[in-house]
Amino acid sequence: MVDAARRERILVIGAIVVALLAWASAFLVIRAVAPVFDPGALTLGRLAVAALALGAVQLLRRGAWVRPTRREWLLLAVFGLAWFLVYNLALNAAEHELDPGTAALLVNVAPLIVALVAGTLLGEGFPRWLIVGAVVAFGGIALIGLATASGALSVVGVVLALVAALTYAIAVLVQKPLLARLPGLQVTLIGVVIGALGSLPWGGALVAQLAAAPAAATAGVVYLGLVPTAVAFLAWAYALQRMPAGRLITTTYLVPVIATVAAWPLLGEVPPALALAGGIVCLLGVALTRLPAATSRPRRAASPSR
Repeated sequence: MVDAARRERILVIGAIVVALLAWASAFLVIRAVAPVFDPGALTLGRLAVAALALGAVQLLRRGAWVRPTRREWLLLAVFGLAWFLVYNLALNAAEHELDPGTAALLVNVAPLIVALVAGTLLGEGFPRWLIVGAVVAFGGIALIGLATASGALSVVGVVLALVAALTYAIAVLVQKPLLARLPGLQVTLIGVVIGALGSLPWGGALVAQLAAAPAAATAGVVYLGLVPTAVAFLAWAYALQRMPAGRLITTTYLVPVIATVAAWPLLGEVPPALALAGGIVCLLGVALTRLPAATSRPRRAASPSR
């Protein structure tokens, strides 16, 4: 039993690491292909690749399909439209208006929203160190945004980034109850397909832009569909099934930190000293969110924190 619990813990940590690394790489790839693909075409291309990949895996797992109830179909529709359609469109468009640091700052309002709402609606409570750590981590993201800001803020860009944050939070809160009964692969596949269907109006633009795109940009779209979408969302679903939504989503504060550091060797963008300081503060904040599980376990053996 101990070995099984330890193995699951390792798998959960591995799933979180995979999701964070994949999503951090997405910021870099989106930035690289932005001059070639507009937000709608990029969204459709990314989701089409992910739908094909996830659909193939689902076909190989015959008998693994669970019929959703009417309520679950409603939640799946909200999940797919919120995270895979609106979030992608809003984020892609926001990064045409804002620098990555500012966009990351605004989008990372979402973990705070989830931590607060999950404490009420999902019954996860309000662990002191979860709230303190989330605020500290957000402060680190604020430092990164301040350090990388490129001038006057675009009102349109700010609104788009906040829309992305809101739909991101809604999707996580909706996904958690879905995973109580439905397999993570199935939830992710249905969400991706719904998002892809919603982005079909950009089909003509995608075809035209693919025809003119260099091979590297097309490979970038394929990568976004396979890794940051298909693989990362499956890993995320696996972890979300096994730990509280509020605690899990605070780990996503590490995404802009990883992206900022990775841009140094990959894109030759040296992060400002203030951005590096923000990254350290962010890491500290995420570490603080882990304190309740470590300190409360001896007194509360039945706590479902993992």
